[in-house]
Amino acid sequence: MTKFQRKLLLGLIVLALLTPLGLLLPEIFNSEGAWGEWGTDALERLLGYVPEGLKRTSDIFKSPIEGYSPGKEDAPLIFRAVFYVVSGLIGMSAVALAAYLTARLLRKKRS
Repeated sequence: MTKFQRKLLLGLIVLALLTPLGLLLPEIFNSEGAWGEWGTDALERLLGYVPEGLKRTSDIFKSPIEGYSPGKEDAPLIFRAVFYVVSGLIGMSAVALAAYLTARLLRKKRS
């Protein structure tokens, strides 16, 4: 592993460890959920309407791990925080694997 790859991996791990901030900060500041993670119901409350395109497409993709955790929304914060980190690591691993396989495929085609 090169020096750059080690630094990149370390940076990604740090980012994964910071993901629970999306849970902790709304709790600390007594606000709604993490910025940008709104469903159509939250957008309705915030904006007063839901864009038509979003209404049509909002049910196309369902998360494989709903709420980033196999537990309920009212599960203890530490439980949810650990699963935020696990979800982040799973997501980064899936993207890294896809990038690696794509690179191998492209390298093989070039040969």
